This record gives sequence, structure tokens and C-alpha cells, in this order.
Amino acid sequence: MIHFPVSNSNLSATHLGVFLSEKYDLNRETCCRIVRAGVNDTYLVDDGNTKYVFRIYSLNWRTEKEISAEIGFLHLLREKNIPVSYPVGDKRGGMIQRLPAPEGERFGVLFTYAPGEKIHSVSAELHYQIGVILGKLHAVTRDLPLERVVYTTEILLAEPMEQIKRFLATDTPEWAFMEEARDFITGQLNGADPAQLRRGGVHLDIWFDNLNISKAGEVTLFDFDFCGNGLLALDPAYYVLQLHNIEKDEQERAGKVEHFLRGYESVTPLSEEERRLLPMLGICMYFFYLGVQCRRYENWSNTFLSEDYLKRFINVLVKKYYDLYRLGKTAQL
Repeated sequence: MIHFPVSNSNLSATHLGVFLSEKYDLNRETCCRIVRAGVNDTYLVDDGNTKYVFRIYSLNWRTEKEISAEIGFLHLLREKNIPVSYPVGDKRGGMIQRLPAPEGERFGVLFTYAPGEKIHSVSAELHYQIGVILGKLHAVTRDLPLERVVYTTEILLAEPMEQIKRFLATDTPEWAFMEEARDFITGQLNGADPAQLRRGGVHLDIWFDNLNISKAGEVTLFDFDFCGNGLLALDPAYYVLQLHNIEKDEQERAGKVEHFLRGYESVTPLSEEERRLLPMLGICMYFFYLGVQCRRYENWSNTFLSEDYLKRFINVLVKKYYDLYRLGKTAQL
């Protein structure tokens, strides 16, 4: 029987459990279940004594070289005592598994389980602690080259527009705003003082969904799938952006942002230029991740990704944040 080609599949958790128990010499009763499907598929693995997370990368999402660079990066951070979920080798020491999926060979990596849980809203003191952790991470990664993507304005702003226009008509007010924002921020970043901009390895996706907090208040970072090279200020900019989405009370939000940045700067200071650019870099992150959603459309089908979804996202989130910080040519006059 000839099977019809597929673009994306979910591999059987039951069979993965058997595969992983043999590959990593785990308990034969190892339980495996899928917890998230998307750009990558995430499985929770429990052998009765220890929990792990197994990530299966989508076909052609990351090259083996890029995954190896992520693995090396995580081992370095672990050696420097940065609290991260890190890769686990199989019984032969191998880090990357090759899985013959229906659509083609996919890669998989087993990671340690980050203790605790995701908490949507945390205290100002915990935000300070997270700021300290990110500051320590950047103290390690400053000027550190990774064999990964370099996050330029082209990748953060221009390329996402090409993906977005597949779903959003170019004669809409939302598209006009995105073009204006792209041009303004590109000009600001290109004209910024390079001597005040630190560069190096970035996580690019630190927010409450990618860190677990234990009952003792210990924070563990995970999901470095988007790690790469870029302005270090991208990471605190994204974290502050997410705080605006989570904390709706303006006074409470301001206090938590202040605590986070104070924690970060207790380790490594932000320059005046980096502080000025934080809101603009936050907008860059909105562009980038909208582009990822549109690029990986088939991973989620069309249950939410539509022109109406993009219009609401742009108006309710992107433009609101843009206007809040009075960005744009008119606001700068």
C-alpha cells in the first residue's frame, strides 16, 4: 500500500516510550505522553523515578548542526551554574535521536525535567530573581558566538512581513501600520550607537511559559529552540513585553518591570541606548513570532490563524504596545 505524503505528523507516545526506555536504559514501565504539538512536539517521559522531556523537531525546522549548537550552549550554561533544563545522553552517549517519521527523518532530544510549574503571575521578588538569572546568563553569553541564526533586522522585521502577507491583505490599515512600524524601527536600530549595544548569545523566548518555578521558589529556564546571536537587550525586551500582557494593573506592572530590570542590572547594566530601544525590540519580537506562526501554519492548521486573528493581534497587542511608548515618526516630533 502506498501512503499519501504528509507534511507533519504526531509520533505515537506509546511507541516512543518503548523506544526511549531502550535507548536511554530507562525502566521498562516508562510512561510517555504528548503534552504539546506545534513547531516542535513535546512529550513528558516518566520512568517511575525520574521525569524527562523529549522534544521532536519538525521536519526541516532545525538542522543537526543547529541542534548540536543548542546542546553545546545548554551544557555551557549548566557548567556556569545557570539553572536550565539540559540535554541527556543515551546509554551510548548520543544526544540526538533520528526518527523515521512519515514525512521524513526528524530529530529528537531528551532533556531534564524542570522542577515546579508554570506560574502565570508571580511576585515582584520572583521577577527580580528572574532578572538576576537572565543577567547571569548574559554575563556568560556576551560576545559568545553560536553556530546559530544571527538575529538581524532583516530576520526580525522584514522576513516576517513576507510570511504575514500570505494571510493578511496588503490594502488593510493593519498592513499599513505594520509597514510603518517596520520602517521606523529598522531606522532606529540601524542608527543606534553600536558602542552601547551588547551582543552575544540570546534565548529569545524567556517568559512564564518557558520557565518553571518550584515550591521553594527556584526558577529553571527551558526551551532554547530559538537561541541564536543578537542584541542581548532582545531578551529583557521580550520579558518586559510579556509582563505588559500578563499584568493589567498599570501600577503593579510598573513595579514588577522595575524589579525585573533591577535584578538584571544587579549583574550586568543596560546602557542608555539599550533602555531606549527596549520597547522597539519588544515590537521586533511581536513581528518575529507572528512570522513564525504564519510560516508554520500547517503545524496548527487554521483553527486560529486567519486574517481576522492577525488583525486582532496587531490592533490589540502590537499597535497598543507601539502607541503606549509613543513610537513612530509622528510621536517622535
